[in-house]
Amino acid sequence: MRKSAAWPLTWIYLALVVYASLYPFTGWRDQGIPPWSFLWAAPPRYWTGFDVAINVVGYMPLGALLALLVLRSPYRALSILLAMVCGAALSVILEGVQSYLPQRVASREDWLLNSVGTLLGACGALLLQRSGGLARWDRWQQRWLAPQSRSVLVLLATWPAALLFPCAVPFGVGQVLERIRERVAQVFVDLPAPVPAWDAWWSGPVYPLVPLSAATEWFCVVLGLLIPCLLGYCVVRTTRQRVVMAVVLVAVGVVASGLSAALSWGPAHTWAWLDAPTRWGLVLATAMAAVLAAVPWRWSAGLALLALAVQVVVLNQAPESPYFAQTLQTWEQGRFIRFNGLAQWVGWLWPYAAIGVAALQVARPETEPKIAP
Repeated sequence: MRKSAAWPLTWIYLALVVYASLYPFTGWRDQGIPPWSFLWAAPPRYWTGFDVAINVVGYMPLGALLALLVLRSPYRALSILLAMVCGAALSVILEGVQSYLPQRVASREDWLLNSVGTLLGACGALLLQRSGGLARWDRWQQRWLAPQSRSVLVLLATWPAALLFPCAVPFGVGQVLERIRERVAQVFVDLPAPVPAWDAWWSGPVYPLVPLSAATEWFCVVLGLLIPCLLGYCVVRTTRQRVVMAVVLVAVGVVASGLSAALSWGPAHTWAWLDAPTRWGLVLATAMAAVLAAVPWRWSAGLALLALAVQVVVLNQAPESPYFAQTLQTWEQGRFIRFNGLAQWVGWLWPYAAIGVAALQVARPETEPKIAP
């Protein structure tokens, strides 16, 4: 991985780990004990396999990214040690801060598992480097990608995480207006004096939100799959490579959506979202991605920008269904409270970040040769 691409991914993942560890950031209080007292506290009474897995797996990407950064520096011989020290230090600080949050429990076991996850991730990165994986990755980037690919790669790498947070429409990330309205309405409730104009706007829309029709949902499914493909077309060099990338992205999107359904409703419902309209949307999106693989990269950026704008507007004109709202409560208040910070904000903000990246790609100077067949 190019160092330039590893840095933003590291900072993004670091911010997500901090958010996930300290969510929901409310009810801060001082218990009158040192924040490091959890290091010698009694073991927790209740412990599940999910707790173990999320603490280990959650820090593995961080360990891998930190090791990759060190492997590209003069201190590569100390990559595993430095990555583990940084990951363990971050975890112990966050566990100490959790002692001031009533909804979080600082735990020595969490810290140890986070450290193990960091170590496993760093070891994986080192094995990848020793086996020549990083060199092959660099050669692959040179053959497939334009030099100005960093921001697009970061977006495509975070897209599966955005899909993990439940979507009201498959692949329909970015439906945030109603959620923002609820949060801001709470702020106005707490004001000493009401602000009539703003209070009326945030308390509810002027016109009632109408649920999406089946055809509109199908349209959003197609756009949701086309958008990452079009963004990838901005930096992939040849038409054949674009088709391969589109197939991979569609497969990753389906797997990530299935994993989200399994986490929300149980393994038996992994593919419950894959109804007939969604399947036809998958087929049409794949076919359109293949057809559009031959368009110039600047056209791809413009089409991605248009698709993003249409999808965001359409999704945010529809209300959340009561069933979908209940699913979100499972994530935000149940056992997914730790996972919430990792996926929620990515799912909400991904399309808006993609709009900025697509706009930058449209304005990118013509320094690359035309797309080859």
